[in-house]
Amino acid sequence: MASPGRILIAEDDDLTLELLATVLRRDNYEVVTVTDGQDALDRLAEDPFDLVLSDVQMARASGLEVLAAVTKQFPDTPVVLITAYAEPGAAMDAIASGAADYLAKPVDIVALRATVARALERRRLAKENRSLRAAIAGRNVLVGTSAPMLDLYKQIAHVAPTDATVSITGESGSGKELVARTIHERSRRAERPFVAFNCAALADGILESELFGHERGSFTGASALHKGLFETAEGGTIFLDEIGDVPTRMQGELLRVIQESEVRRVGGSAVIKVNVRVISATNRDLGAEVSAGRMRQDLVYRLNVVSLRVPSLRERGDDVIVLTLHLAARHAALLGRAEPHISEEAMYRIRTYSWPGNVRELDNALARAVAMSQHGVILPGDLPALAEGAAPAVLSAIHSDWPTLEELQRRYIERVLEHTGHNKTSAASILGIDRRTIQRLASREAGEDDKSR
Repeated sequence: MASPGRILIAEDDDLTLELLATVLRRDNYEVVTVTDGQDALDRLAEDPFDLVLSDVQMARASGLEVLAAVTKQFPDTPVVLITAYAEPGAAMDAIASGAADYLAKPVDIVALRATVARALERRRLAKENRSLRAAIAGRNVLVGTSAPMLDLYKQIAHVAPTDATVSITGESGSGKELVARTIHERSRRAERPFVAFNCAALADGILESELFGHERGSFTGASALHKGLFETAEGGTIFLDEIGDVPTRMQGELLRVIQESEVRRVGGSAVIKVNVRVISATNRDLGAEVSAGRMRQDLVYRLNVVSLRVPSLRERGDDVIVLTLHLAARHAALLGRAEPHISEEAMYRIRTYSWPGNVRELDNALARAVAMSQHGVILPGDLPALAEGAAPAVLSAIHSDWPTLEELQRRYIERVLEHTGHNKTSAASILGIDRRTIQRLASREAGEDDKSR
């Protein structure tokens, strides 16, 4: 029978710890026990838990410190606090600090079972609710049927079932991470983690710690063991975006990890085997980076076992229309609105704009347009960046086929005259103008007709 949940218990009183563990194990929970707050933090850094049950008063780190760490690092993991000091405001303080629930000593077994079951059920429902919202909003999938995209789909289909290292190139915002996710989802690793990391986001020393992990005490501030992203992605895929920004000093270590499938945490001596597929991405020319001495050629060879290029939005023709409809629907669903209608002029501007920021820029523009649109219609005014960037020639082209106000007035008068059998008195009454104005306009039209002959 599968365990209904994995629980970490932190309690410094031996008898209470034994009672809690025995009761929960009899209910088939997988239970791990520690006797102080720092040990709890260490275990949390090593392994995931579905619930934390923690005493408030403990040595080295209090239950409130454990709660703060869990709330920050593992927001989906509920924490139930236990205390011997059943003060009137203690429960409210615990809940206000983010605790899922609160138990007072001596712990009532019935209350313990009910509280644990309730906290785990809330966690399950919260996860299902997020999944439902994501489904309603529409999956973030590759969209488009242009020739460059069809070629990309074929390449993804060939490489996804393998474990080959993949390098993805393309302009900023073109969708490189989405391509990496699609490869992962179509691979044998789909049920394991997909971990995405931007190599340009952190300084050199922090980057090494994030990728490979660190041991407790390995540097100032390293108060607990920290697993790196290669360990976190075990069995799955790690996506290294902006790979061209990895410092030269770290490139050798990264090469060793890819070649040997093993990592060594900062400050540690143990070699840890990892089973991870590596997908990298960059908008740089890695060949030029090698020539300039900023990238190791042997690392580039390892990364480029299979190389895929994501086309820019400018190269994808009418894909921009399909993407616009897809993304507008997604943002409307996220806002709880009906799918918006996009006016012809707004769509014309979308179609003719150059999109230097590619799909990311289109996505941001549509997020704003959906939020700002009135009555479920996206108009050109909801796309100010496009209006500001449009060239005069483009704007004139938009309006070239539109009739002038004078032309509209003439057509309307003709329609009313036809309706009245060319009775100028009746037509003038309908139009709210005097008969002489009708006569003058009719005479002018007749004169223009004679000139045209």
